[in-house]
Amino acid sequence: MRKIEIFDTTLRDGEQSPGVSLTQEEKLEIARQLARLGVNIIEAGFAASSKGDFESVQRIANEVRGVSICSLARSTEKDIDQAYQALKGAEHPRIHVFLATSPIHMQHKLRMTPEQVLEQAEFAVKLARKYVPDVEFSAEDAGRSDLDFLVKVAEVAAKWGASVFNIPDTVGYLTPDEYGQIFKYIRDHASGADKLKLSAHCHDDLGMAVANSLAAILAGADQIEGAINGIGERAGNAAIEEVVLALATRPTIYQATTSLDLSQIARTSRLVSKLTGMVVQPNKAIVGANAFAHESGIHQDGMLKEKSTYEIIRPETVGMADTKLVLGKHSGRHAFKDHIASLGYDLDGEALNTVFRKFKDLCDKKKYVTDEDILSLLLEYEVDTSKLSYRLEFMQVSCGTHGVPTATVGLIDDEQGLLQEAAVGNGAFDAISRAIDRITGEQVELLHYQIDSVTGGQDALAEVRIQIRQGEIVSNGRATSTDTLEAGARAYLDAVNRLIMKRMDTFGKDYRRMKEKADLHA
Repeated sequence: MRKIEIFDTTLRDGEQSPGVSLTQEEKLEIARQLARLGVNIIEAGFAASSKGDFESVQRIANEVRGVSICSLARSTEKDIDQAYQALKGAEHPRIHVFLATSPIHMQHKLRMTPEQVLEQAEFAVKLARKYVPDVEFSAEDAGRSDLDFLVKVAEVAAKWGASVFNIPDTVGYLTPDEYGQIFKYIRDHASGADKLKLSAHCHDDLGMAVANSLAAILAGADQIEGAINGIGERAGNAAIEEVVLALATRPTIYQATTSLDLSQIARTSRLVSKLTGMVVQPNKAIVGANAFAHESGIHQDGMLKEKSTYEIIRPETVGMADTKLVLGKHSGRHAFKDHIASLGYDLDGEALNTVFRKFKDLCDKKKYVTDEDILSLLLEYEVDTSKLSYRLEFMQVSCGTHGVPTATVGLIDDEQGLLQEAAVGNGAFDAISRAIDRITGEQVELLHYQIDSVTGGQDALAEVRIQIRQGEIVSNGRATSTDTLEAGARAYLDAVNRLIMKRMDTFGKDYRRMKEKADLHA
């Protein structure tokens, strides 16, 4: 099996993503994690671009060991010198020089003739080679370059000591077949190409960065460049985790492997997402929240019988938690029964059918169905909860920058009818929760309060999730409304009702009588 080297440009091209700006400490933290992941080369930045970038490259070069540290440089003396100065402390320094080779770039950006480009490429490689033994040359916009001219550029790079010749699809323009053919053409026609490692650097403008990178490997590429989570300029770079897992999953096709510790992939992805602020989309391959989640009833049934029916990668392989069988409106009865068994309930026959029908009705009303929702259905089946639950009838809140927040709340209890209380608090929601506590007589601790926007616009639907605790019992509540305070009140009451049902499940149907006796005794 051929060994493909992984060149990570998360800290250079990845940081060029709009809105991303990493501190020196954050870059160092990511670099250390990339070293744990096992990438071969870390492109730590563009040393000549700014004082901050120079210092970041320098610090990573001085502190991160066991991996090659690289700096990008234009094909100018100043850039190459700056790159070297920043990399001097590296265990394995690499200078990465680049120069555009496509007609459109040479004419409009560089304003240079092809002959001048060849001369500049020679100058850059020779100078960088005097500083370090490892030099990479990138023919920017190689994907739109004339192939015969690209061959000449590769020959110059090989002649003057470059170890790597990078063939970027800079604007994500090529198809996999077109991109693979460039590698074959260079290998077959460039004198000295046998001395060069050929590298692929693909952008995702047409969504083909990973496919193009894999095509390059099939065509003989020795190195793949990309970024964690596929971040980068415009639509981003090839996602390293996707390329590497494709090689690991289809070894007979690609006949290639890497040095990466696959179990570090999820950890690396989460760190990059956290520090860059770029959220990983749920359906993202390999590291997305839904990558190992199954909701379809047919899929869940297959997964319960044999995981390989619908899962070609085990989540543990990339350091993710175990497979999630997500219960939703597409789930089947088999998966539902298996899940409630994990919650401690063994239902069958008509009992299972009844609760499953209620579950399906709930799925039509709610986007997310939690274990607490399912438990409430199970308790509702086993016990008449109508005499235990409270329903929000009304609420009135007074708050502002002056004065004390005050809330008046009315709850319906089927035995006692309408119950009303008022309370003050540190804020509007605090006042609401205190009023609810007075009505229900429950003393609870608020553990978690989260508000999310379900929709957009001024009439956005707010989703509030709440977690409370009473002794050893923890309960969750959730509600949505265009009024954030109403959603908070309903979610809090939802959590209280679930807590009551949980406690009833512990003490039996006579828990209210027990509670009343305890209150009287107190």
